[in-house]
Amino acid sequence: MAMVQHGEGLYGWERAKAMLAVALAVLLSVLDYAVANVALPSIAHDLNIASSQSIWVINAYQLASLSMLLPLASLGARIGFARMCRVGIAIFLVASVLCALSHSLLELALARALQGVGGASIMSVAIALIRFIYPKEALGKGLALNGLIIGTGVALGPTVGSLVMSVADWPWIFWINVPLGLFALGMASFALPVTPRSEKAVDLAAICLTVAAFTFTVIGVDDLVHGGLFSALALSGIGMACWLALLRHQRGSSEPVVPVDLLGVPSFLIAFIVGMTGFVASNFFIIAMPFTLETVFQRPVTVTGFLITPWAVGVASMSFLIGRWADRIPAAQLSSLGLAITGCGFALLWMLPNDASNFDIIWRTWLAGSGFGMFQPPNNRVMMLAAPRGREGSASGLVSVARLGGQTLGALLVASVFRFSTHASTLCLLCAMIIAWLGAGLSLGRTLRLGSKR
Repeated sequence: MAMVQHGEGLYGWERAKAMLAVALAVLLSVLDYAVANVALPSIAHDLNIASSQSIWVINAYQLASLSMLLPLASLGARIGFARMCRVGIAIFLVASVLCALSHSLLELALARALQGVGGASIMSVAIALIRFIYPKEALGKGLALNGLIIGTGVALGPTVGSLVMSVADWPWIFWINVPLGLFALGMASFALPVTPRSEKAVDLAAICLTVAAFTFTVIGVDDLVHGGLFSALALSGIGMACWLALLRHQRGSSEPVVPVDLLGVPSFLIAFIVGMTGFVASNFFIIAMPFTLETVFQRPVTVTGFLITPWAVGVASMSFLIGRWADRIPAAQLSSLGLAITGCGFALLWMLPNDASNFDIIWRTWLAGSGFGMFQPPNNRVMMLAAPRGREGSASGLVSVARLGGQTLGALLVASVFRFSTHASTLCLLCAMIIAWLGAGLSLGRTLRLGSKR
């Protein structure tokens, strides 16, 4: 394993091996998240639970991932990004076996939460590792390749899940993680670079407060969406108290677990908000579109997955192509154009007549996904380059928080729209369009606010 200092990067075969190890780890995390969605009806039937309860198979993973991202990014800076990635893969493997052996919703939800911790261990340091694998002048290519892997995992997830479920029971969607995970762990054991470590002690109090703050806040907002006003206020109040205690506790720390100091850098803050805004818009589309296809366009369930797949194909293909420009063209231009195109795709879908053909739906969905693939790599590049030396782990964690936090907020807002609107699926497309264009405007505005060419 090569020792890499800040800004040096790897070259040739060393870079290829290291990036393959990161790609396998990221694919393991993303693919399993997407595959599990397909199995929810079968899980609900076999465990004799309501469909609404089966959603906790997804929520447990997402909540654990979101609450653990920043603590694990902080820990990764201290034990080494490569070691944290290997620990994450190992946790993910153990959790996958526990998922496959589960016989109740409680067992499965707890195992999925452990999977979420493993996934967060991987995702919290993945972009930090890419920062060391690629030199500064080629960082955009590495981030674009990471976007390609994530897009590919999202695209393959429903297909892999459907294939597995057609020949086996739902536990096998977790058993298939074992060979991929072992291969990923093997690659990560010798190919990832050794990076400088922080000498700061682990702040256990800050880690506990961070986990509690995220957990209580998200569950509280979720309760509010579902009408539990008293419990929502109580849980959200505990969450806010944890946030205040955390900010007070880590005041003056040079490497805080929640790196609010990085959010004080204008270029970083705007890129973070733009990133979160983009993922809020995307989740309005991703969650609501299946309902739109079934209720508005009258498509059978067997066809909806096929009609949504062009989104992931567009994201993956554009993420690959954008790598050659992400290091040359300012993010204020590329990311803004990408989100504007995404908004146009949503607008064209929103304006479709009820008798639209499959082709009409497919090319508009692909257009929206292509714009999204254009927006991500340059925007992530801004965040990673804005972070001071030695803060790569914190920056990597916040990049993932922008993604997962935006997805979580988007899911909560979609649930709220579905609760209060009789034309929820169509309204969600309109919201996705507006939010994407707002993000594009904010992204474009950084040229005026910062005068930056990054």
